[in-house]
Amino acid sequence: MTHKRIHRLAVSSFFFLAGLCFFSWASRIPDIRLRLRLDNAALGAVLLALPVGLMVSLPLAGWLVARFGSRRIATIAAIGYACTLPLLGLAAAVWQLMGCLFLFGMGGNLLNISMNTQAVGTEQLYGRTIMASYHGLWSLAGFSGAAVGNLMIGLGLPPYLHFLLISALALGTIAIASGKLIPHLADTTAAPPTRTDTTGPGAAQSNPLGAKKPIFAMPDRSLISLGLIAFCSMICEGSMFDWSGVYFQKVIQPPREWLGAGLTAFTCTMAAARFIGDWMTTKWGIRTILQASGLLTAVGLLTAIGWPGLGTGIGGFLLVGAGVSSVVPLVYSAAGRSKRLSPGVALAAVSTIGYLGFLFGPPFIGFIAQASSLRVSLGLIAILGSAITLIATRTKFQ
Repeated sequence: MTHKRIHRLAVSSFFFLAGLCFFSWASRIPDIRLRLRLDNAALGAVLLALPVGLMVSLPLAGWLVARFGSRRIATIAAIGYACTLPLLGLAAAVWQLMGCLFLFGMGGNLLNISMNTQAVGTEQLYGRTIMASYHGLWSLAGFSGAAVGNLMIGLGLPPYLHFLLISALALGTIAIASGKLIPHLADTTAAPPTRTDTTGPGAAQSNPLGAKKPIFAMPDRSLISLGLIAFCSMICEGSMFDWSGVYFQKVIQPPREWLGAGLTAFTCTMAAARFIGDWMTTKWGIRTILQASGLLTAVGLLTAIGWPGLGTGIGGFLLVGAGVSSVVPLVYSAAGRSKRLSPGVALAAVSTIGYLGFLFGPPFIGFIAQASSLRVSLGLIAILGSAITLIATRTKFQ
C-alpha cells in the first residue's frame, strides 16, 4: 500500500471517529434530558455550552496547529474528545453537563481544524480534491452513531456505558491511525493541481512545498469570501437540521409516520453527494460546483415552500441536501491552499465566519417565523442559498 493511501486511510478514520462521537452524544440527548429533568428552555440553554466551547477555541485551534503541527494536535484533540464523551453520560448536575459540553465543543473544534489540515495535506499528495469524501465519511459516521444509539436505547444501556464503548473504540482507532497521519504538516503546504476555475483548462497555481507562511495575519479578501460562502451554507444546513421536521409538522402536515421524511431526505442526499463531490470538482472546478450548489439549495427550498405538499417537500429537501453537501468541504479545501496563511490558521478563519451561520441561523429562523411565518423565514434562507452562487462567481480561488 502506498504512503499516500495509508495517510488517506488514517485521516479518514479520524473523520469517522469524530462523527461517531458527536452523533453518539446526540442520540442520547433525550435520555440525559429526562435524567436531569430539563424542560425545553433549560435544555436549549444547556446545549449552548457546546457551540460556546467551539467558538472560544477557534482562534486557538489555528495557532496550535501552526505552532505544533496538525498530527500532534489531531491526536491530542481526538483523545480528549473521546474521553470527554463518557463524562457527558456521567454528569449528575446541570453545571457538570454544561462544563463537559464546553470541553466537548473545544475538543471537537480542535479535532475539526487539525484533521481538515491533514486532509489538505493528503489532497496535495493526490494532486486533486478529495475533501468532500472525508466529510462524506463524517456523515456516514452520523448514520452509524444514530443507529448504534438506537440499539443501545433498545437494550436499555445507560448513556455512560454506551459512551464508554464508543470511547474505547475511538481510542483504539487513534492508537492505530495516529502514527499514520502526515508528519510535520503545520505551516507549510502546497496546493493540489486541481481545477479551481472553469474559465480555462489550466490548473491552479501552487506554492512550493516548504514555503513559510505567517501564523498570525489578517485574512485576505479571498478567505473572507470563502467564509461568507460557508456562512450562507451553514445557515441553510443548520436550518434544515433544526426546522425541517417542524416545517413538515406545521405546514405540510403529513401522516405522523412521514414527519421525519424531510430531514431524512436532506441528510441522505447530503451524505451521498459528498462521495461524488470530489469527482465533480475535478471535472468542472470548484467555482462551477459552488455555483450549482447555491442554485440547488435555493431551488429546493423554494420548491418546498412554494408548493407545500408531501412529494414536493421531500423533493425540495432532497435538492437542498445535494446543494449544501459539498460547499463546506470545498471551502475548506480552498482555504487550506491559502498563499497568505498557514492551512490551520486559514481553516480557523473561515470556520469562525462559517460557524456563526450555523449557530445563529436556526434562532433567526425562529424569530422570523414568529413574526411572520415559517414559509417566509425559509424563503429568506433560500435567498442566502442563492448568495452562495453570487459570491462564488466573484471569488478568486487560489
